[in-house]
Amino acid sequence: MIFFLQVDTTKLVNAVAQQPQTMSLWNLLNKGGWIMYPLYVLFAAAIFVFFERLIAIRKASRIDANFMHIIRDNIITGNITAARNLARNTDNPVARIIDKGLQRIGKPIDAIEKSMENVGRLEMYKMERNLNVLSLIAGIAPMFGFLGTIVGMLQLFSAIASTGELELGEIAGGIYTKMITSATGLIIGLLAYVGYNFLNTQVDKTANRMEIASAEFIDVLQEPTR
Repeated sequence: MIFFLQVDTTKLVNAVAQQPQTMSLWNLLNKGGWIMYPLYVLFAAAIFVFFERLIAIRKASRIDANFMHIIRDNIITGNITAARNLARNTDNPVARIIDKGLQRIGKPIDAIEKSMENVGRLEMYKMERNLNVLSLIAGIAPMFGFLGTIVGMLQLFSAIASTGELELGEIAGGIYTKMITSATGLIIGLLAYVGYNFLNTQVDKTANRMEIASAEFIDVLQEPTR
C-alpha cells in the first residue's frame, strides 16, 4: 500500500526561512544531534594527525645542502671517521642511510646497497606512520554524515507517525539534522583526504632525496682515492 503525504510547500519553505538568521555556528552544528559528536572526534583526530605528521616529515626533509659534498670529500681523502661523525651528528633520514653505508665500507657494493635500502625502508615507515589514520577518516566521516541523514529522516517520520499529521517544526528539524550532518561529514572527509595526499607528496619528496643521496654515496665509493 502506498501512502501519499501532501504538504503545503509554501508553508514548509516559510518555516525553514523563519529559522533564526543570526544563529551561531555552534548552535547550527548542534542541530545535527548526537551524530555530530563522533564527527567532532574524527575532526580532532584528523587535525592532530595532520600537524603531527607534517612537523615530523618536515623535520626529516631538512638537510644541509653541503652535507653530501662534505661526505664525499672525507671519503675521497680517506677520512672515514670524520664522515661518520658528521652523519651521526645529523638528525635526518639521509644522514642515517649514509651512516649505515659508511659502516659497511670495505664490503661488496651490493651488500652496502642492501644495508642502506633496509635503513631507507625503516625511515619511510617512520615518516608514513599514522598516515593511514587520515585515509581512514576520509572514508568514514562521510559515512557518519550519511548516517545522520538516515537519523534525520527517521526523526521526521517518527514525528509523523506519533502525531498523525505533519508538523512543520518537526520537518524543519529533520531537514537540519540531515543537511548539517551530511555536510559536516563530507567536509571532514574532504579535509582528511586533502591532508593525506599532501603529506604523501611530502614523503615522496623526502624519499627522492634519500635515493639521490644513496646513489651519490655509491658513486663516491667507486671513485679512486687521492
